[in-house]
Amino acid sequence: MKIILASKSGVRKKILDNNKIECEVIVSNVDEDEVKASLIEEGADPLMISKNLAEIKSIKVSNKNPDKLVLGADSVISLNKELINKPKSREEALNILKRLNNSKHYLISSVCISKNGSMIWNHSDTSELKMKNFSETQLKNYLSKIKTETLLAYGVYQIESEGLKLFEYIKGDHKSIMGLPIKDIISYIEQYKKKK
Repeated sequence: MKIILASKSGVRKKILDNNKIECEVIVSNVDEDEVKASLIEEGADPLMISKNLAEIKSIKVSNKNPDKLVLGADSVISLNKELINKPKSREEALNILKRLNNSKHYLISSVCISKNGSMIWNHSDTSELKMKNFSETQLKNYLSKIKTETLLAYGVYQIESEGLKLFEYIKGDHKSIMGLPIKDIISYIEQYKKKK
């Protein structure tokens, strides 16, 4: 059974491939900053923002691809209930790491599956992460090892590589932190196949 992944994330595609879920990538091109800004104005918390973005991406692609299952996904960082966005520059990336330094924060990964322009399933997974205490020099050294395009596309830490060393502890599913709560997706797809 083939699904559509409404995300340009190479990591998400790899997670699906590794779990033998056949998928075609169709990027939603949703203006995430615009959506986030309007949701924040309405008083939405990071969980609501993550859920809404996953749903908007999924439905936008689903509207143009009838009868297909479309998976939309979004991950956000919540620090003291405040949304931390992906950096737009290396300087911003350093500032984000300084804010997360020696503190506990949450990473919320939301997924939504739509069909014929309507959401048929969604799920959100929250992981707790505590970053070690680093000096500014150490943080700059860490950032120097990450390509700018990777940093801007995926945010400040890649737990699948160098980023794992940043943390004192991680409570949560590593695949979910990387962008997809895959166990829950597999479980839903299995149920869906049985219903057909």
